[in-house]
This record gives sequence, C-alpha cells and structure tokens, in this order.
Amino acid sequence: MDPPEPAKNPAVPDNWRALSKFTPARIALGRAGGSWRTETLLDFRLSHARARDAVLKPFQWEKLEEELRRTGFETFRLSTAATDRQAFLKRPDLGRQLSPTSRQQLQEQCGRWGKRDLAVLVSDGLSALAAEHQIVPLVAGLFPRLISAGWTIFPVFIVPFARVKLQDEVGAIVQARHSLILLGERPGLGSPDSLSAYFTYEPGAGKSDADRNCVSNIRSAGLTPAQAAEKLARLLIESARRGVSGVALKDTPLPSLPSEISG
Repeated sequence: MDPPEPAKNPAVPDNWRALSKFTPARIALGRAGGSWRTETLLDFRLSHARARDAVLKPFQWEKLEEELRRTGFETFRLSTAATDRQAFLKRPDLGRQLSPTSRQQLQEQCGRWGKRDLAVLVSDGLSALAAEHQIVPLVAGLFPRLISAGWTIFPVFIVPFARVKLQDEVGAIVQARHSLILLGERPGLGSPDSLSAYFTYEPGAGKSDADRNCVSNIRSAGLTPAQAAEKLARLLIESARRGVSGVALKDTPLPSLPSEISG
C-alpha cells in the first residue's frame, strides 16, 4: 500500500511565536503555503464582525442613565442634530452640534445650575459597547477625586450620537471652565469596547483639536477605568492650575525607578 501524499500546503509555525504572548497584536500568525491558516482567517473575521457590531449596536442610554443615578450622579439628557445612527455615521457634522430643542433646554437650565467648573458629556460615539461598559466605573472614580479638590460639576449630560467637538458648544452654553466628553472609540479588530476621554479648558467655538487632551484605550484590557480616572483627575487639576489644555499641557511621566529596582 502506497503511503499518503504529503499535504501540499502544510501549516508552518512562525519563528516569532514565543513573542505573541506579550501582545494581543496579530503577530506570529504562521501560514499555510502562501496564505493564512484557516484558524487565523476565522479569528480575523470574528474580530471584524465584533467591531462592526460595536459601531452599529443601539445605545442603551436609558440603562446608562439609570446606572449613573443609582451611583449617585445627577443626569440631564441632550440630543444632537443627528436623528439616527445612519445620519450620525454619514454626517459627522450633525454629531458636533446640539439639536435646537436641546440648545434651548440647556440655555433655560443655566440659571438654575449656576456657574460650575466641569461639564461632562457621555455618548456612544463609535462604540456603544464601550460607553455601556466603561463610563460608570470611570465617572465613579473621577468625580470623588475632583470634588475633594474643590471642583463643582454639572449634571452628567447624556448625548447619543455625539462627536468630540460637541463639548465646545455645551461647555460654552453653560459657561463651564472645563468640558469633558467620554465616548466610544472607533473599534479596532481587538478592542471593540474601548473608550476615549477628551477635555478642553475654557471650551468654545474657536477651540480646535490642538486645544484638547485625550486619554484613550480605556477598557479592562488597556487603561482600566480606575487608572483612567486617576490620570484624568491629575491632568484636569493641572490644567486648571496652569490655565491651559491641549498641546500646552503634557502628561508628566512617572519618575524612573531606582537602578536597584529596575535592574
């Protein structure tokens, strides 16, 4: 009986295989002939599907509002000029401005709230999954730090279909010293639940991306909500002390470890 013919394209492991345990990035994937292995292809398709689902998932803002209130935070609902997800994805400009109704409501409330230090907006952005998973623990860690430092904070503004620039309009209307927006990042193939935080000192229509600071990759497998809360509190307090944000405000690195510890 003749022996079976060898496979034409046997799977070949990658020499970097040992390094893959140090990163979730797609390295050391191996190959079958000149192509991906079936396992690699299926994993890629699964990750791509999860990223698409994160973008298209409806934002359960009512549940988020309930969790925030249960944690002890007052909330206030707003809406943008984007009336649905398709409009939000196809017309980014609509997510950068309040709806006329919300603008009027916000203006009417200003007198009751008075002047405060920080306006916080929360939104689904490009990943409702990130907003639903990360915002409550982040806010729960951030607000006590700021309040203990003497900050006053507006109710948390819940705004579906928002873009980063919206913080300037809201912050200017309520005359907040700082505005902060928390929203889902554009999903990567390995991070469908990643949140970003952007803040601006003295928000207004004339502010650009150069005037903002960003803390990103907020998720359990990246910068955890607890770590992000500590970093944001430190940056915001330093921003208030110096009266700047954006490129003029740098995140001070941690001091180097002593040589006997760092090896």
